[in-house]
Amino acid sequence: MGNQETTNMNTKSETTTTQHDGIRQQVRARYGEIARQDQRGCGCAPSCCTPGAENPAATDALTLGYSSEDLAHAPEGSELGLGCGNPTAIASIQPGETVVDLGSGAGFDCFLAARRVGEQGQVIGVDMTPDMISKARANAGRSGHTNVEFRLGEIEALPVADGVADLILSNCVVNLSPDKPRVYREAFRVLHPGGRLAISDIVALQPIPAALKADLAAYTGCVAGAASPAELQAMLTAAGFIEIRVDIKQASRAFINDWIPGQNAGDFVASANITARKPKG
Repeated sequence: MGNQETTNMNTKSETTTTQHDGIRQQVRARYGEIARQDQRGCGCAPSCCTPGAENPAATDALTLGYSSEDLAHAPEGSELGLGCGNPTAIASIQPGETVVDLGSGAGFDCFLAARRVGEQGQVIGVDMTPDMISKARANAGRSGHTNVEFRLGEIEALPVADGVADLILSNCVVNLSPDKPRVYREAFRVLHPGGRLAISDIVALQPIPAALKADLAAYTGCVAGAASPAELQAMLTAAGFIEIRVDIKQASRAFINDWIPGQNAGDFVASANITARKPKG
């Protein structure tokens, strides 16, 4: 390999790293602002994310598949309207399990999982936004949850040891990552053999228009960064997962249109349940 070719490859790598860091900074800033607001969050709609703003676009938890019982048992202030589904409903959570939630926000899914794993289980929430971690820890303290902890970190480099988790959860977060293959490799790493992945996320139904894909507000709003089902299958397979399913929820396209008014985002993306398993061998 010539020196010029090596230089070009290094420059490309540095550019990609800078772009990824820029995206993470924008996402962290936006969700930090949501965490600091004294109101339910902004769903995935960037237009409503201003302090004190009315929030018609926050997606109702019942619409996403949660129950009234779920809402009654979660600490006040933990459900921020930031999801696109209910991963706890597809996870078959069992007592005594260890669960890791990627992009745990204010802790809503963690608290639901904690109720199901019981005192012998453990739930670890990971989020890269300090304000979200502070909010989640405060929610845990007020509600007396002792089997939940929240760790500051990026989902591309999880602050979790190898092979400790029975289950990985995530709700409308992986689409925000600029390095999704690495997220799935990390998820595979922290699962023990036979461990499960249960994710609600946004997927691309058709190519996203260049203007929408280049819109950073649409990226932080869970739309522009979406991967297609085929791309997700390839990423998960490359990470080592088996029994991969991507089940698209066509009805979600209606509330997704509210996230970015006037962009018809629901024509291009939808919510999906994504499940997979780490081989036992």
